[in-house]
Amino acid sequence: MGVIRVLCDRLGCVMLTAATLWTITNIDDFVVLTVLFVQSAQSGTPRPGQIVTGQYLGSLLLIMISGGAAAGLMIVPNDWVGLLGVLPLTLGVYGLVRAWHYRDDDSPTWSLGVKSITAVVIANGGDNISVYTTVFRTLPYADTAVTIATFLVLVGVWCAAAQLSVTHTKVLTAVVNYIWWWLVPVVYITIGLLILLGSGVLVRLARTG
Repeated sequence: MGVIRVLCDRLGCVMLTAATLWTITNIDDFVVLTVLFVQSAQSGTPRPGQIVTGQYLGSLLLIMISGGAAAGLMIVPNDWVGLLGVLPLTLGVYGLVRAWHYRDDDSPTWSLGVKSITAVVIANGGDNISVYTTVFRTLPYADTAVTIATFLVLVGVWCAAAQLSVTHTKVLTAVVNYIWWWLVPVVYITIGLLILLGSGVLVRLARTG
């Protein structure tokens, strides 16, 4: 019973971490989904089924690309894997600069089918690849599998939540103005710093210097 409890506790911890990672790296994707569902409700296109299908296909491709990149990074010595934290850190700094420069811009709208929605998901989530690659590279294989499974479940949750929010235009405006532009870059910076500091790579760099 003790072993089972430990395994359950670990599984729950991995799933919670994965859910948190997915949420903070896909807030901008939630905005895109909400806009698509708003457009669907107003004009009938794209259809909700097309939006969900495109979202799943795009997310799967992003996960596959990240997994492949993480496998390629196995040649990086474990002592220096923490340097990968520079990637989300750089993205976060860039995102803050972009947020300040384009702070008065509105959310875009699209007229799309499944293929186009898939392309939008990939383009919008392209910056997530570096974060997922870093996480997949540093996690054990079993934890990576649980993380990916959690991601796939949350794709459906994301779609459902976005569709439910279409009647709340004030929510969409708040997300665009305050969350999309500012919170996501801050989260990326936080992830990068946690990886750099938690891995001890900065200490090793100081010693070698």
